[in-house]
Amino acid sequence: MNAPIVIAGAGIGGLAAALSLARAGKRALVLERAARIEEVGAGLQIAPNAGRILAKLGLEPALAAVALEPEAINIRRGRDGAVLARLDLSAARTRWGAPFRLFHRADLQGALLQAALDNQQTHVRAGARVGDFEASARGVRIRVHTQDGVEEIVAAGLIGADGVRSSVRGHLAPSERDAPVYSGCVAWRATLPAERVPAALRVRESNLWLLPGAHVVHYPLRDASMINAVVIVEEPPEAEDAASSLSLEGAALARRLAPRKIAAELRAFIEAGASWRHWPLFTRSPLQHWTQGPVTLLGDAAHPMVPFLAQGAAQAIEDADALGEAFMRPGATVEAAFATYEEVRLARAERVVRASRRQGGYFHMGGLPAAARNLAIRALGGGGMLARNAWLYR
Repeated sequence: MNAPIVIAGAGIGGLAAALSLARAGKRALVLERAARIEEVGAGLQIAPNAGRILAKLGLEPALAAVALEPEAINIRRGRDGAVLARLDLSAARTRWGAPFRLFHRADLQGALLQAALDNQQTHVRAGARVGDFEASARGVRIRVHTQDGVEEIVAAGLIGADGVRSSVRGHLAPSERDAPVYSGCVAWRATLPAERVPAALRVRESNLWLLPGAHVVHYPLRDASMINAVVIVEEPPEAEDAASSLSLEGAALARRLAPRKIAAELRAFIEAGASWRHWPLFTRSPLQHWTQGPVTLLGDAAHPMVPFLAQGAAQAIEDADALGEAFMRPGATVEAAFATYEEVRLARAERVVRASRRQGGYFHMGGLPAAARNLAIRALGGGGMLARNAWLYR
């Protein structure tokens, strides 16, 4: 039997890659270092560019069962809650071929995992960490660490889908200059029961609140029974180091934001969170290449990005699709397919990385620049704001 392509990491990108490879007729073995495959975190936004791909993988019924389709996105002025623009999402499926969807991360990962387990071309192992490896013209010899010791696997290729602190990337680019770098922002994350949230903020819409040096995003999940929320705040590196393991009650987090003069409605929302988890945001320097022979990178391992365009998971799914398409070319070898994948994806992914970073600066303006930004948002309106990011969704 032909050696499989090994994927390090059973997150959303790794599982999507396995399904895309299977669609191209390739065997995939997904190795997950955690003893159990379960997603951390809470909410996840999947835009139409990724939704079309998930549908192509045959996941439409499973996703429809667990997703919530928001009716709109409201962009709000943080100091008083005024709606600067309302982005109507009702025409997204017609315009871009898929709707905007909101998932609990565990639900989306669970749908991908079940599809992988049901597919005869894919195999998933938990409690198996990819260690070092040796690539040659005949494939990749990988040392895999398990609770029973170290075993060797011979693979046709290796895909590092193991996140921003990717060990596969560490072997491909063994340089201190390539280490993860603190972005200057931390995220405080919480999931709130809907009944604890002010009534006006329970509707099936996403909300974005703009503040000086900060912004807040929240949206409903699981048939609007809960609200996922994240407060992103600029903090200096020393503050990030001191608070790296903190969680805060809502009242304490609201007090931290008080100097920014937040709206009473937003304060009440934040105070309703029993526990907000501190989550520093890290990036890495862009790589000129993701691929070395039969080894390549995917998702955050290749192009980690700040979440200000909500495209991290979507770009990993785009990577997965490009990998599958590359293997569908007649006579494609692993090395040729990986090279084609990189050629197709590298520039697009890096454009999204840069745009995500710029979006943070746009969200976090203060003073006169913020006033000018708010006027521009009002002038564009919801339709104009959607058109501004249409290049992402097409």
